[in-house]
Amino acid sequence: MVRIFLILAVSLCLHATLNGQLLSPSEFLPHGHGEQFTPHYLLVDYVRHVADNSPRVQLLQYGATNEARPLLLAFISTPENLARLEDIRRNNLRHTGLLDGEPDSTLDRAIAWLSFGVHGNEAGASEASLSTLYELARPDNKEAASWLENTIVILDPCINPDGFSRYTEWYRRFATKHPVPEPGAYEHDEPWPGGRVNHYFFDLNRDWAWQTQVETRSRIEKYQEWMPHIHVDFHEQFPNDHYYFAPAAPPFHQYISSWQSEFQYDIGRNHARYFDQKGWLYFTREVFDLFYPSYGDTYPTFNGAIGMTHEQAGHGIAGRAYEMENGDTLTLLGRIQRHTATALSTVEVSSKNARRLTGQFQEYFSRANNDPVGKYKTFIIRGSNPEGRLRAFREILARNGIRYGRAGNGSSAWAYNYQSGKEENISIQPEDLIISAYQPMSVLAQVLLEPEPELEDTLTYDITAWALPYAYGLEAYATTRRIDAGLPFEAPPYVAPSEAAETPYAYLVEWASLASARYLAALLQKGVKARFANGPFSLEGRQYAPGTIVITRADNRKMEPSRLHGLALAAAREFEQPIYPVSTGFADNGFDLGSANLQFIETPRVAVLTGEDTDANSYGEVWYFFEQDLGYPLFPIGTDRIAGIEFSDYNVLVMPEGRYDISEAGMESLSEWISRGGRLIAIGRALSALEEKEGFSLSRYATEEEEAAAEEEREMISLDRRLEPYGEQSRRYISRSIPGAIFKLQLDDTHPLAYGLDSYYSLKTSSRFYQLLKDTWNVGYIGETPEVIGFAGATALENTKNTAIFAVQNKGRGAAIYMVDNPLFRGFWENGKFLFGNAVFFAGQ
Repeated sequence: MVRIFLILAVSLCLHATLNGQLLSPSEFLPHGHGEQFTPHYLLVDYVRHVADNSPRVQLLQYGATNEARPLLLAFISTPENLARLEDIRRNNLRHTGLLDGEPDSTLDRAIAWLSFGVHGNEAGASEASLSTLYELARPDNKEAASWLENTIVILDPCINPDGFSRYTEWYRRFATKHPVPEPGAYEHDEPWPGGRVNHYFFDLNRDWAWQTQVETRSRIEKYQEWMPHIHVDFHEQFPNDHYYFAPAAPPFHQYISSWQSEFQYDIGRNHARYFDQKGWLYFTREVFDLFYPSYGDTYPTFNGAIGMTHEQAGHGIAGRAYEMENGDTLTLLGRIQRHTATALSTVEVSSKNARRLTGQFQEYFSRANNDPVGKYKTFIIRGSNPEGRLRAFREILARNGIRYGRAGNGSSAWAYNYQSGKEENISIQPEDLIISAYQPMSVLAQVLLEPEPELEDTLTYDITAWALPYAYGLEAYATTRRIDAGLPFEAPPYVAPSEAAETPYAYLVEWASLASARYLAALLQKGVKARFANGPFSLEGRQYAPGTIVITRADNRKMEPSRLHGLALAAAREFEQPIYPVSTGFADNGFDLGSANLQFIETPRVAVLTGEDTDANSYGEVWYFFEQDLGYPLFPIGTDRIAGIEFSDYNVLVMPEGRYDISEAGMESLSEWISRGGRLIAIGRALSALEEKEGFSLSRYATEEEEAAAEEEREMISLDRRLEPYGEQSRRYISRSIPGAIFKLQLDDTHPLAYGLDSYYSLKTSSRFYQLLKDTWNVGYIGETPEVIGFAGATALENTKNTAIFAVQNKGRGAAIYMVDNPLFRGFWENGKFLFGNAVFFAGQ
C-alpha cells in the first residue's frame, strides 16, 4: 500500500514538473471538464491561462460580439514558429498572389484552422476546444510537439459566444444538480429562441460569404490575413445521430478541385482509424454537401482550403447526459472526447502532409490567377446602376477580398445578360465595374457571381441559387472573354449641395436603393415631414421617378429653415445620398409639388411580433433590418398580446415567419386596427394565419373549380406514391419542393411597393403559393411561364404559375401587405431590403 502511494506521489510530482503552471481544464475549472457546461467567461479565462503558461500558444482578440463578449484566436505551434509567425503568414499569402514577392520554402508551414461552436447550443464543440488546446500545449505531449514543428494551428474556441452563453446560462440555471438523462426532462427542452443563433438570432453558419454579422466580419478579416490550408467547423447534431466527418456528401460544387475532394478521404481515413480503435460509431459521405457557398466548410473550400464539417451527437437537446434510443447514455464528456479526437487527428494529418498541402495550395492559386476554372472570365456591372446599390455591392466584394476595377476604355463583348437571360453583344462603358476571374479570389468570385451554378444532385442541404447581381438588383453581364480592368475603381465623390442656399422651396431625393430608405428614416426620426411622389415629374430641368422623396418648407413650417436645411444636408452626407434643392414647386412636366400625387408619409411606429410563435431567424432578420440596416426603432410585442393591445400606439405591425395561433378575438382586433389605418406586413409562413380568414383576401386558389382540380391532382399523386420504391423515400418530396431558387417576377412598378425597382428577382425558399389574389394589388407575381434560376421541383414549379409573391390589400383606411417570399432572408438580399423599405414607408399609406 505504501509503495503504491509513493509511486502515485512521484507520478504527480513529475506531472506538475512537466506542466509547470499549465493546468488541464479539469484542474483549472471549478468543475470536472465534461461534468458541467463552462460559462463563457471561464472558457475565455482558460484559453488565456494556457496562452500565459505555454510557449506554444499566442492569443489574439480579433473582435467582440454585440453583447461585448470577446472573440479569440489561439495560435499554436513551436516557440520557434511563433517567433516568426508574421513571416510565415506573409509567406503563405505570397503563395496565393494576395501579397507580392516570391515565397520562401523555408517558411512553408501547414496551416490548420479549427473553429468551434458556430451554433451556441452545440456546446460540446466549444467545450472540446479546451481539451484540444490543452493537448496541443501540454509539454509532455511529445507527439503533438512533433506535429507542430511544421504546422501552425489556429483555434477559435467559440465562434458564437452570445448564443453559447444563452444556452449554457439557461441550462446551468434550470437543470438539476445531477443530470437527468430521460428525454422528457426539462433540461432537454431548450426554450425559444435557443442558443443556436447569435444576438440578432442569425445562423452564423449561413453567413460566411454574406458577412452580415459582426462576428462573421471580424472572423473573415483575420481568415483572409491567413488563408489556411485546412479548416474544420465543429458542430453537434441530434442525440441519436452518430459522428459525422469527411468526406462530404454530394452535390459538390463543380469548382471544387480533385485535390480538395480526394484529400477529404485522407483525413476521413485517419479519423476512422482512431474511432475504430475506440469502437465509436461514425458515418461519412451523407447529408452534408459542399454546394451552398456560405457555410464553414464551403467558404474555406472556395478560398483554396480543405473545408470540412464535423458533427457530434449532442445539440441543445442532450444536456449533460441523454438516454439514447439504444439504451446507452450520451454524456457531455463523451461528446468532448470525440471532437477532441478528430481535432487532434486533423492536426496530425496536416503535419504529415504539410509539403503536399502547401504545394497543392500554391497550385490552386496559380490556376486561379492564370487559368480560372469557370466558364465566365469577366463580370461587368454597369456603372449607371444606382450608386447606393453599387456601393453596397462593392462593400461585399471588398469584404470577400474580391478585386475589381473600372473598365477605363470603351469596348464591346459577347456576354450573358442577367436580366434577359440571353447572350448578346454589349458595349462596355468606361465607368463600368469590371471583375476579372484572373485573380487570387477567382473561384470565390465566380461562385458568388455566376448566373446559375451547376447542380449535380437535386438532393441538397440548402438554397441552390444566390448570384449577387440578382440579390443587389444590378444590371450586369458575364462574358467568357478575359477583360482586365483598365483603371482602379474610384467611387464618384459625393458632392453636397451648397451650404449657402438655406431657404429652398423644397428638397428632392431620388428613391433608388436602401441608402435612400436610410436617409428617409434618419430625417423622420428628427421630426422632418416628407412626402413621396406617386408618379413621374420633372422640375428645374431634372426628371424624377415615382417614389421621389419631397421635403417642403411648407410641410415643415414649425421647424426653422436653417435647421431643416442642416438636417437635410447632414443626412445626405452621412448616407452619400444625392439631394436636389429646388426654388419652385412649379413642375416642367407632370404634377406640381402641391399636388395630391405627393403622398404624405405618416411616420411609421413599428411593432414586431416576437416569441415562441415566431421563427427565431425571421424575427432576427426583421430586428436586424430595423436596428442595423435601416437605423430605425422597433417595438417587439408578444403574440399573446394581440387581442388586448392598444394598436393606437403603432401604425405598422410586422409578422415575421412563424406558426401563429391567433384567437378569434385577436383576429377581430387585428382586422379592426387595419381598417382604422394600420398597416400589417406578413412574411412567409405567417400568411397561413390569415388564410381564408374573414376580411383577408388570402386564398390558395382563385376559384372553387381550381381548388377541386388541385385536390384531384393530389389524389393522383398520392396513388402514384403508393408504388414508390422504399429506397427512394429521401427523394419523395423533391418534385414538390423549392429548397431555394431565384424567380424573376412580373412587377407592377406603378404601385408604391415597387417604387425604385426596375425589376425584381425573388429568392423563393419554399413551395408555398397563392394564386393571384382577388380585390388585391398583385404587385410582384410569377406569370404563366416561370423564369427560374436554381432548382425547383416539377410539381412545385407548375404550382408557381400565376401566383402572387408580393401583394397589397387595401382594407378600410389601412392595408395588409403580403410577402409570400421573405425579402429579408438571411439579411443578404439587398434588393429585398429595399423592397421591405417600400413596405414600411410607402405601401398602404
